[in-house]
Amino acid sequence: IAKEVAKLLEMKAQLGGDEGKHKFVLKTPKGTRDYSPKQMAIRERVFSAIINCFKRHGAEVIDTPVFELKETLTGKYGEDSKLIYDLKDQGGEQLSLRYDLTVPFARYLAMNKITNIKRYHIAKVYRRDNPAMTRGRYREFYQCDFDIAGQFDPMIPDAECLKIVHEILSDLQLGDFLIKVNDRRILDGMFAVCGVPDSKFRTICSSVDKLDKMLWEEVRSEMVGEKGLSPEAADRIGQYVQLHGGLELIEQLLQDPKLSQNKLAKEGLGDMKLLFEYLTLFGITGKISFDLSLARGLDYYTGVIFEAVLLQQNDHVEELVSVGSVAGGGRYDGLVGMFDPKGRKVPCVGVSIGIERIFSILEQKMEASEEKIRTTETQVLVASAQKKLLEERLKLISELWDAGIKAEILYKKNPKLLNQLQYCEDTGIPLVAIVGEQELKDGVVKLRVVATREEVNIRRESLIEEIRMRTSQL
Repeated sequence: IAKEVAKLLEMKAQLGGDEGKHKFVLKTPKGTRDYSPKQMAIRERVFSAIINCFKRHGAEVIDTPVFELKETLTGKYGEDSKLIYDLKDQGGEQLSLRYDLTVPFARYLAMNKITNIKRYHIAKVYRRDNPAMTRGRYREFYQCDFDIAGQFDPMIPDAECLKIVHEILSDLQLGDFLIKVNDRRILDGMFAVCGVPDSKFRTICSSVDKLDKMLWEEVRSEMVGEKGLSPEAADRIGQYVQLHGGLELIEQLLQDPKLSQNKLAKEGLGDMKLLFEYLTLFGITGKISFDLSLARGLDYYTGVIFEAVLLQQNDHVEELVSVGSVAGGGRYDGLVGMFDPKGRKVPCVGVSIGIERIFSILEQKMEASEEKIRTTETQVLVASAQKKLLEERLKLISELWDAGIKAEILYKKNPKLLNQLQYCEDTGIPLVAIVGEQELKDGVVKLRVVATREEVNIRRESLIEEIRMRTSQL
């Protein structure tokens, strides 16, 4: 058989069969996607709302390379480090694709000896994760980060980060949301008084972080069964991590005989109390919950941590349940010092908006509402009513472009007027500027409003002003 196959292959090679006919697999790589003009229109709307909010709070913008030296990223993400994409060595440097925007930001601060900045950064990041596309989890996705770096009085920048999350989620009208807040020091203090050995803090922390997806019983059995924690310690943790509330809970824990003896927990609770006082002044405590189960997996957090979740009515029980996180962040005071040759610390607090999750929600909403989404911003179509007027159309559109008006024409010498009007209907262009022989003689242009079909003759020299006036009201 092998001989016969070899013979056939040889004959096939002589016939010069399928060369140049290589069949392409037409798909995007696993965990990535293309965005259609409609999807991009939604994304741009969201980006501009977020950027406007960041700018309203006085942030500057920076950018960093899409890949970093591998050593820059290693050891900063705890158990998630295995999800970093390493690149093939291409000339003497071991590189990896950035996993988030926070570590590159810390590297940027240390490298440029910056001790004080308020910045935002919107860019793609990469994770070798198992994608769940329907839930907005990808291997390549955008992050929108806002961070305040510098030595300031406690909790003022932290409160502003929470205010920003509140503003953005209210503005985007995604539905009801809740911002959960905790503090790494309260968690560590709680672990200490519950009898968790130091070496197990981080790994127990990542178990606690699963409480929004798993029941306490399952988390407890992971701690005891897989991570070797004593059942007594797990039960003590259980008494705390199921608590959530506001100022009254903070007061209650400050009186807690065990926690109040722990220096870290006491510091964390003191700051949490201050934070809630500022949030009360901002008028947003209705959407904030101090939640002792919030742990956020990343290793670099040192103080306040927070996460915003969207809520939906649960049909079985009359209560709101979380349907996923759409923003998260916290204070990371030690990260810049890790990169600084002299170990100089730059305190930082920041927030990351989960833009992909927000996009999937808005896309679903748009589909459900069947709202027509415009994918271009064209203000006016330059059309003609008779034949042989291409030159006049080109002259007029050139004038409009030079004046900064967004305008289009159909790429035909003699298009039918009906087709030109239909194009405006299909793409949502609000105005048509019609040139005809009579109009040219009279020195006017006929301006038609697509929605109402009303037509007015406008003097050629007033056309630009008229278009600006009419489109500013849309």
